[in-house]
Amino acid sequence: MKNLKLKDGDGVNKINRRIHQLTGFSDPVYAEAFVTVHGHDIVLDITIINRTKQTLQNFVMELIIKGGLEIVELKPVEDPQNNTLAPESNKEIKVKLMVVSTDTGVICGNVVYETSNGEKTVVLSEICFDVGDYMSPAVCTDEAFRTLWAELEWKRKVDVDTEIQDEKEFLDHIIKLTNMKCLTAPLEGNCGFLTANLYAKSVFGEDALVNVSIEKKNKGTLGGSIKIKSKSQGIALGLSNKISLKQKGKGGN
Repeated sequence: MKNLKLKDGDGVNKINRRIHQLTGFSDPVYAEAFVTVHGHDIVLDITIINRTKQTLQNFVMELIIKGGLEIVELKPVEDPQNNTLAPESNKEIKVKLMVVSTDTGVICGNVVYETSNGEKTVVLSEICFDVGDYMSPAVCTDEAFRTLWAELEWKRKVDVDTEIQDEKEFLDHIIKLTNMKCLTAPLEGNCGFLTANLYAKSVFGEDALVNVSIEKKNKGTLGGSIKIKSKSQGIALGLSNKISLKQKGKGGN
């Protein structure tokens, strides 16, 4: 999957674009989606290619939307009444969605069509949107951070478990993973420990706070904890789950 992030202003109106392959190259129907995430809005520009020598009749793309998403519009870009797909031709379909919560959103489905050999179905791979897609780096003062930390009710803690052995490299990995802003000035040299505060806002204006505390162990590995606080349960759980799954870095992503 290829990613391209474009920032508008301070990042609050960040545009995130990526290409997601929906079927395999060996499938009779190839499909891929150009995904654009901008605030509350998600647009899928889907290209479907008939790789066979047959005309596909009664061609339908069925999508199932789960989690914090709602479908706004789904239609072919050209000639909505045409439900056939000629041999080795393509069809463009635009899908518009709205983010209604910071819960993980999932899009899945299939393509159904008929040939001279009967009805066929090709299953589409899932497109997932996690809390990182709905967060934008933001800035606040140290005093405001401490006040929010005391006020926000939802909290989670993740123990550091990573293959990364450099404290700064691990912090950069967590910043990229969570799409947050580091509020702590970078430290010079190698002192064997590191503490940093991270901050971001969701597309709904909800605050997300993270405190990263890392120390170098005797064997060169890193230990410590990552604490998360938010007003929203979905953000706190989403961030903790994402960090737990992907914090290893290197071979463990």
